[in-house]
Amino acid sequence: MKTTGLQLRLQLRPQPPRLIGNFPLLPLRTKTRGPAYVLPFPSPPLPAHESPEIESESYDILDEVLRLFRANTFFRNFEIKGPADRLLVYGIWFVSDCLQKIKPNASARDAAKEVNNLALDLNFAIPGDPGFPLNQMYEPPRDRQDAEQLKLYMAQVRQELASRLLARVYEEDESKPSKWWLSFTKRKFMNKSL
Repeated sequence: MKTTGLQLRLQLRPQPPRLIGNFPLLPLRTKTRGPAYVLPFPSPPLPAHESPEIESESYDILDEVLRLFRANTFFRNFEIKGPADRLLVYGIWFVSDCLQKIKPNASARDAAKEVNNLALDLNFAIPGDPGFPLNQMYEPPRDRQDAEQLKLYMAQVRQELASRLLARVYEEDESKPSKWWLSFTKRKFMNKSL
């Protein structure tokens, strides 16, 4: 797998991202409260269903997750080349879970209820928990304080990803979801789910 634009920019940054275990806390372009460093929004503002250009300082890992989701869904294996890949993998699993919540005839409002309930549910596993998939690839937080920080960051990622995904799934018609996005509901990335 070739190096993505975001991975290249992360490699060129003078300071590596903060890690909890080996899960990165990367900057996000978000209005959702949480511990992530907030990236600037593009100027002029983009429609909700669009991502900034890869070279833009506003482009973040969640844009990368949504951009690569459909291609990566077919992978049974995924080579982790750095910390950003662990967040990419987690994001792809979460997007898959969100898509499974969207019914083929659901309006944007109904889907938002289901997906936002999933995103806002704080009862999810983090690396090191028994229910977390692929614990062998993820190191657990070293203490309770790190675990709480990681959980807050992952909750922020989940809420922002849910919002961006819904904007794309209902980009053309708010009365029904995109069949192109829903065609991936039966696929399990690496045969795992959250």
